[in-house]
Amino acid sequence: MDTKRLAKFLHFLQEDLAIPDDGLQLALRHPEQNPSLLPMILWQYGLVTLNQLDEIFDWLNRVF
Repeated sequence: MDTKRLAKFLHFLQEDLAIPDDGLQLALRHPEQNPSLLPMILWQYGLVTLNQLDEIFDWLNRVF
C-alpha cells in the first residue's frame, strides 16, 4: 500500500471508526506490521469490534 493510500486508510480509521491515535500507533509498531495486516492487528488488540472489522474490509474493497 503506497503512502497516499495508507494515509487515506488511517484517516478512515480515525475519523469514521474513531480509533484512537495511540491505538493506531501501537498497531503500527507491531513487529509484523504490514498495512494489509493492520485490520487484524487492530482486532487482536481489541481496538475494533467484529462489526468495525467488517466495515474496514468493506472500505478496503471499495477503495482498493
